[in-house]
This record gives sequence, structure tokens and C-alpha cells, in this order.
Amino acid sequence: MSGSGTTSGGASGGAVGAPIGAGGGAGGDAADRRARLVVTAFYLVQGMCFAGLLAQVPTLQHDLGISDGTLTLILLLVPVVAGVGSVLAGALAPRVGSARLLHVCGPLVALAVLGAGLAPTVTVLYPVVAAVGLLLGLVDASMNMQGVEVEQRYGRSLLNSFHGAWSVGGILGSLAAVLAHSLGWSLAAGLGLVAAVGVAVDLVATAASGGGAPRPAERQAVPGLVLPEQPVAVAPRQDAGASRAARPPWGPLVLVGLAVTIVYVADSATSNWSTKYIQDALGAAANVAPLGLAAYLGCQLLGRLAADRQVNRFGPVVPVAVGGVVGAAGLAAVTLAPGPWVAVVGFGLTGLGLSVVVPLSFSVAGRLDPDGTGIAVARVNLFNYVGFVVGAGLIGGVAELLSMRLAFAVPALLALGVIALAPAFKVAARDGVASPAAAP
Repeated sequence: MSGSGTTSGGASGGAVGAPIGAGGGAGGDAADRRARLVVTAFYLVQGMCFAGLLAQVPTLQHDLGISDGTLTLILLLVPVVAGVGSVLAGALAPRVGSARLLHVCGPLVALAVLGAGLAPTVTVLYPVVAAVGLLLGLVDASMNMQGVEVEQRYGRSLLNSFHGAWSVGGILGSLAAVLAHSLGWSLAAGLGLVAAVGVAVDLVATAASGGGAPRPAERQAVPGLVLPEQPVAVAPRQDAGASRAARPPWGPLVLVGLAVTIVYVADSATSNWSTKYIQDALGAAANVAPLGLAAYLGCQLLGRLAADRQVNRFGPVVPVAVGGVVGAAGLAAVTLAPGPWVAVVGFGLTGLGLSVVVPLSFSVAGRLDPDGTGIAVARVNLFNYVGFVVGAGLIGGVAELLSMRLAFAVPALLALGVIALAPAFKVAARDGVASPAAAP
């Protein structure tokens, strides 16, 4: 699932979807444009590191002689520990600022990914993977806090563009695995390339940010969501005795979070098992198998780049509902695929359909956090890991008991639940309290 050195630690946001790099709108001065580029860079690196590691899972399994059952446990460890990282980010961000948290932890993710490639045994791999998970959770939460805040400054949809940058990074990470296989590189060399690029980009972005000094921002009107009647400054919360009524409400966040959970069950199935499924079950070559993940991320990017106009035209409910249908159809194609290329197309449809759900969820969370603490963003981010845990365990378990082909039928059915939950994405926020509203 970036940071801005010129933004504060708090975060609130609205609807999503402007093209990457587009300027203009409220908050579009030079400092805000620089903040947007820095945020984009961290999203890109996070996606590259995450996908770069997952695309190498079959190689990691082969090199260390890991059984499918042990692999399932390892894959479950990442989101469980990442959930701890997300909770930790929610506690730290109001105190130290999400920008500073992101600038410290971002490069460490890349180094931890390299550490996984250097692990000589499964025993050593477990603590390394735990470190990867903790850092991923810290960065996922803090970069979305930053993304929400920059969106507020611009006063228009941006979060889809940031998540689109994550997808670009994911494509680069998966293609790095293709390159490593094609050139006969070792696992450490392949992940070393990803880590080196990730650290370099993060450090350059941090330097360009000017050190992460907080800067307050006013909430701007964003299509599809209603703002509080009074502008709210976005800054780390300093008043420990603030009113409890101002804290983000759990009810609306749970509805949105359930949709996020479903999406991440599908995302977990694709990220953790697509390469192995295409290679082992469908008989693809090692340099073809990662293309399923690349297609998923590529179509996810296309969906996010196109989402802004759709959200502005129809509101958030219709794109989320239609996305659930398309995502379910894509996973059905994966389940029924007679060969690797049909599965690649199916994974592409899955990414295209479900692409809008997660960015919109963080926009809703930002609007439900009137003090800009980032707590609501961290809460929604937890559903990310719930879905990933359920997805990793469920797909691995069904694959072990039945077959990997049938395992993909589970997220195909669950994806239909996104349609029922789509109305929760139309939220009116007033005085920190939200309620579902009808789509325009």
C-alpha cells in the first residue's frame, strides 16, 4: 500500500483518483507540489519492495527447502506483525509526526527485504520476515496518513494517484524478479537490486522534503464527501485531553474496513500465490510465472488512474460496486483457467476491478478524523492485514486440502461482498461523526 517532508504527522482526506503528477487545485503551490512528489516516491518504493519480495517466494521456498505448510506460516507472519506495526504507527504519529516516522522506516523496509534474501536458514528467516512485517505496517500507515494530508491541501482527489504509484512500484518489483530469473541471478542479487533502488529513492525523497518539518493544512472540499462545517487544521494532536467525541467513530470504519478485508483476501491470494499457481499448477516457465502479479498490478494502476473521473461523476458507490463485479469475474477466470495466459488475464481483471476500494477507504478514514491524528487511517489499515492473514491462511489451507485452483474460487465469491458494502463509501462527516449517504 509515502511521506511528505513538508507535511505534519496528522492525516485526514477525501475521495481519490487524480493522475500522478497532476498539479493545480487548492493547495497547489510549490511546497505542496514538492510534498506530493515526495509522497509519490515513498508509495512507489513500498510497492516495489513488497512485490519484489513476493515475486521471489517460489525461489525462496526452493533455496531454503521450505514446505508448503511452512511457507503458509511464513506468509501469515508478515501481515500479523504488520498489524502490530500499524497500531504502533497510530500511537507514534500524533507524537512524532507521520512524516518523520515514514522517513526513518521507509529505507529500512528495503534493507529488511534484502535481509530475507540473505537468510541462510528457515530459522533465521523467521525473525527477518517479522522485521519486514513490522516495518511494512509502520510505513503503510504513515504513508497513507501523509497521502491523506496532501490530498486535503489540494482539495481534490489524489489518493488513487498515490496508490497508483504503489502499483507502478509493484510492477517494477515483479519485473525485477523476471529480470533476475532471466539473467540467472541469485535470490540475494535479485532482492539486492530492489533494495538498492528503494533505499536510494527514499533517501533522495527525504532530502528533497527538507527534513520533514510539520506544516498545518486546512481541509478543502473534495468531491463525493461532505466536510465538517468548520475548517480543521491538520497537525499532530497536542491536546491529550481533547474531547472523546472528536475521536474517529468505529462504526462507519468497520463497514469500509470489511470491504478492505475482502479486497485484501483477493490481494493476498494474488500476491502470495499467483506466481506459484501459474508456475506449478498451470506449468508456466519461471520467467513467465511472475507476469500474473505484474498484470494484476498493471491493471490495478490503470484502474486507479481512471478512477478520479468516475468517482467525481458518479460518486464513490458506483465505482466500488462495479469494481466488485469485475474483480469477481477476474478471479473466476483464474479459477477456471486452462493455461497460464488466461490466468494472467484473470489476475489483470482482478486488479482492475478492485483497484478503487483501498484508496477510497483511506479517504473516508481521513474525513472521519476531525483532529487529523491519523488514528482512523491506522484503524482502516488494520483491515488490510486482517484480509491478508485470512487470505494467506485460507488460500494455503484450501490449496493443501484440495487444490490451488479451487483455492482461488474462495476470493472470487467473497469479492461479490464488495457490492453490498459499496454504500458505506458515501460518507457525510460532521463534527467527527459519519453516516452513510446515498450516492448522487
